Amino acid sequence: MTGAGAGGARLRRAGDRGWLIECPGHRPAELALAIRAASWSAELREVVPAATTVLVVAEHAAAMERLAGRLTRLLDAAAGGDGGDGVRSGPRAAARTVVIPVRYDGPDLDAVAARAGLTRAEAVRRHTGGRHTVAFFGFAPGFAYLDGLPEPLRLPRLDSPRARVPAGVVAIAGNQTVVYPGGTPGGWHQIGVTTTRLWDVDATPPNRLAIGDRVVFEAVGP
Repeated sequence: MTGAGAGGARLRRAGDRGWLIECPGHRPAELALAIRAASWSAELREVVPAATTVLVVAEHAAAMERLAGRLTRLLDAAAGGDGGDGVRSGPRAAARTVVIPVRYDGPDLDAVAARAGLTRAEAVRRHTGGRHTVAFFGFAPGFAYLDGLPEPLRLPRLDSPRARVPAGVVAIAGNQTVVYPGGTPGGWHQIGVTTTRLWDVDATPPNRLAIGDRVVFEAVGP
């Protein structure tokens, strides 16, 4: 079964227990939070947002048609502002704010500022003033994609990625910011570094960030 919903969203079957929502008219992170807040979310195994999709996995294959109807009604409610079918019966947890101190001395900061037509200090102020939100995770464990990069700083990725980026490097590309967990290649523009550890396999949970969290970057001295 496939079907079109509000805002151009489309449901596509993904295996025997999954629905993939293609959601060009919605923000995947917000849609994922709304699904998790629905009264019937206890019947779900996973809700996984990505750049333009949300994967919803049911606990049981027998629930798939019922789940499709609920997801379609939720999409219609999201587009129309109506909270029907349990969308509001499970109140959504308040978004957290996580402050990350950054030393803005990255090797690409001057080039980013020049391409944006800004001074180095102005580029830093634009970045710290952005409304950064955790949109989804991918690429590597603990690798959070943060939406909300201000327009002047939005640049394509580097033509030649670096082979290995240390943990704590703060980098930007497109409309997003990332904080590298360490040990991965990276083609984003490196503008600073933080000593805040966002991914720790020995912690419970290992990931400090969650979908929907607001991240505030705070400039600090050397």
